[in-house]
Amino acid sequence: MLQTFFLFLIMEKLSIAIQKSGRLSEQSLELLEESGIKLANGNRKLLSAARNFPLEAVFLRDDDIPQYVFDKVTDVGIVGENVVKEKGHELQIIERLGFARCRLSIALPKGETYSGIGDLDGKRIATSYPEILGTYLHENHLDCEIHEISGSVEIAPGIGLADAIFDIVSTGSTLISNGLREVEVVMQSEAVLVANKELSIPVRQILDKLIFRIRAVQKSKNNKYILLNAPNEKLDDIAAILPGMKSPTIMPLAEEGWSSVHSVLNENDFWDVIDKLQEHGAQGILVVPIEKMIT
Repeated sequence: MLQTFFLFLIMEKLSIAIQKSGRLSEQSLELLEESGIKLANGNRKLLSAARNFPLEAVFLRDDDIPQYVFDKVTDVGIVGENVVKEKGHELQIIERLGFARCRLSIALPKGETYSGIGDLDGKRIATSYPEILGTYLHENHLDCEIHEISGSVEIAPGIGLADAIFDIVSTGSTLISNGLREVEVVMQSEAVLVANKELSIPVRQILDKLIFRIRAVQKSKNNKYILLNAPNEKLDDIAAILPGMKSPTIMPLAEEGWSSVHSVLNENDFWDVIDKLQEHGAQGILVVPIEKMIT
């Protein structure tokens, strides 16, 4: 018993930096939980160890996460791709996580005419992302004055601080409420799992296990399990529509001339496929969420 305890103490762990509050924090913790990883006390303290996986989470400000990963204080981190690019550290993007999607865009007052990117030349642009904006302006040979501010970037044109803004846009409602309109999308962003490029072999092996679990969760969200009844003379047509992971599962029904077909359907193709199935005589179609999907 004592030997097991000491082995636990010296066992390698994967340290992961997570935003300490906000929507990205909640979605990161949800992803870990769906991956079967249970943290002790969640994000109520700086450091939280998993009870059932060799992982410990460090809760930080999102702007600090790239620096912590780069300096090897933590092995990996979940952070917005826009933050990674702004900080400029050489980190490896291990996995795109599909949540916290947004874009970084330039916006002007809605009453101002705009005919193209050249209209931005000479303007004062307020932003919290001066590095990304500066690179974009340089690549497009634009001479603009960048005003770096933190928070409430959208009010800058209204108070005369700037002619335009460069900021995160999700739904666009904040721009509209401040009398602005989006004119140029500079980059798309989402939550990403980033890692230091010099991980030890044991830590890398733990990371590979984590990635395996994350991908199983992501695939389950993008796919549905589908069951339907089909006339036997239409099975070849229906099988062609529903390839599944390898091929559909087909089982005879008690009613002669009919079979039950089971398969996996991608969420993006869902309604188009359903229409085609009905055209080929499919009936009693059931669609079931998938909790995990391992291929």
